[in-house]
Amino acid sequence: MGKNKKENFIFTLICCALMVLGMTIYNVILRNGLSSSLLKDVVFGFLPIFCIALILDWFLVAKIAKSFVAKLINHDSLLIKKILFTSFFMVCGMCFSLSLITLIIHQGISSDLPMNFATTLLRNFIFALPLQLIIVGPIARTIFFKIYPVV
Repeated sequence: MGKNKKENFIFTLICCALMVLGMTIYNVILRNGLSSSLLKDVVFGFLPIFCIALILDWFLVAKIAKSFVAKLINHDSLLIKKILFTSFFMVCGMCFSLSLITLIIHQGISSDLPMNFATTLLRNFIFALPLQLIIVGPIARTIFFKIYPVV
């Protein structure tokens, strides 16, 4: 998104924070329902998962997603096409990684892990893709362009 590593990191930071916040709220509601502890559970669940997500995003998933996009899309394709493909592959990678990690954190490794993972992955992907495309992506780009206006 940015013109250099610093700007790319700022955009990644914004996107990652918003996605982790949205997904944390979603998963806490799925796990505990709308309860009086929702805010507390989201606050305590956000920071550790955000740190893991940021590291995964910056060092692994973004590199893989961008390599897929580079193979599938011409360099001179429309910007919206690049954004949609990048968002899709980022959601795929982050959903896969974070669903597995958070499932292991919350439930441990057991014989139920493969089935629970498949269910969790599907449930998270169904929410994460529209969250990224409709809410987080546009908000993150708006914030980013306020910080780094296009000249």
